[in-house]
Amino acid sequence: MNERGKIIFLVSAAFFLLLHKIMKTKELDIQPNKALLVLCMSAFLVPFMGSALNLALPEIGKTFSLDVVTLTWTATAYLLSSAIFQIPFARWADLIGRKKVYTLGVFIFSVTTFLCGLATSGEMLIVLRFLAGMGSAMLFGTNTAILTSIFPANQRGKALGINTSVVYLSLAAGPFLGGFLTHYWGWQSIFYVSAAVGFVVVLLSFFFLKGEWIEAKGEKFDYIGSIVYGLGLLGLIYGFTQLPDWEGFLFLGIGMVLFLFFAYYERRYTSPVFNVNLISKNRIFALSSLSALINYAATSAVAFMLSLYLQYIGGFDARTAGLILISQACIQSVFSLISGRLSDKIPPSVLATMGMSIIVVGLTGMIFISPEMPVSVLIVFLVLLGIGFGIFSSPNTNVIMSSVEKKYYGQASATMGTMRLTGQAFSMGIAGMTLSLFVGGKKITPEVHPDFMKSLHITFIIFVLLCVIGIYASAQRTKP
Repeated sequence: MNERGKIIFLVSAAFFLLLHKIMKTKELDIQPNKALLVLCMSAFLVPFMGSALNLALPEIGKTFSLDVVTLTWTATAYLLSSAIFQIPFARWADLIGRKKVYTLGVFIFSVTTFLCGLATSGEMLIVLRFLAGMGSAMLFGTNTAILTSIFPANQRGKALGINTSVVYLSLAAGPFLGGFLTHYWGWQSIFYVSAAVGFVVVLLSFFFLKGEWIEAKGEKFDYIGSIVYGLGLLGLIYGFTQLPDWEGFLFLGIGMVLFLFFAYYERRYTSPVFNVNLISKNRIFALSSLSALINYAATSAVAFMLSLYLQYIGGFDARTAGLILISQACIQSVFSLISGRLSDKIPPSVLATMGMSIIVVGLTGMIFISPEMPVSVLIVFLVLLGIGFGIFSSPNTNVIMSSVEKKYYGQASATMGTMRLTGQAFSMGIAGMTLSLFVGGKKITPEVHPDFMKSLHITFIIFVLLCVIGIYASAQRTKP
């Protein structure tokens, strides 16, 4: 069997073994297992796209002659729209049915992703990624809410662990297959493969998702609150990506003012798009959501920065860089399954705090990355990140979903997704800010390698400081 055949066989075998595990789990009824299969397939899509695209960014940059700062917007535009629309779409799902919104979201994501492969300019690609983010907002605003509604509390951690494990398997397959696809068939093939999986999910959802889960039928949709929320989040995220320019501070200020007005308005509206009492009066939910935000803000751009480091500084091609980055996601997948099961027996907040502490160790090691560092040492740091994130994510999700009543599952799911996506956008913003400060609008050539390494080190220092704050928030959530 040639190299291509081995790669396809190994990744396919891992994926289908996990799907077989889902369908055959004895403790769970067969109908919920079928629904879990569909939800896991859609959960595979978005992280796969993001991680695979990291490996294709240098090739995309060459195709459209994009500088490194503009290149970050292929990821940031997607994250921005996903974060802005997730809570409004989750509320819309409560009114008309979560299955309808979920299926529509997967369809929109699939169509726009397919069109990304046909993009003829960098600007067109960024716009299509923004539209794909809207579909993703529908998908992830309902995915966890549907899963939580299907499984009882004593099986929820296990189901969430499987779902999270699939997410990390997709993160592992992303660099692996992304580098492979880019190397042999060009970066466009990443979009075509993702779109094909999406269309299969749309088809299966009609057969395996039984129910609509309408929690607020007959209530009004809060258009004003949704618009203010979207503009406020846009101001915060866009402003953060523009720091340290004065424009960045201006948009951050506008975003903060709009969020203050949003909180004031939502407290007085009879059918708010988001119940702010979930934040102001539910300590566990608030601190768990904050922990998720910080965790994603401190880890999401790691693959992006290391992808540039491995290809520009290390001299590796996209395929080899993908094989190096796969180590983190593989470990995450394994430990997510373990921590998901443990969170049904051990206080999940304890597991989540432990996981974030391990992440700090891995990120601290990455501060000392240099062109002379052996790849084996870098892989050790990636493994530590994988262990920490795997232990953190499933238990933290379990804490968030278990801390609210059933009628708030949609909002809790959307809040969790918004924290994840906003954290990812902030993470890319931090990376973009350091690159802008030290590299500027230059392309990464040997002459600017020292400046790139400075931006790499500063980025990881900021990530470590964020995670220390996250550890405190995670540890404090259960205290009176």
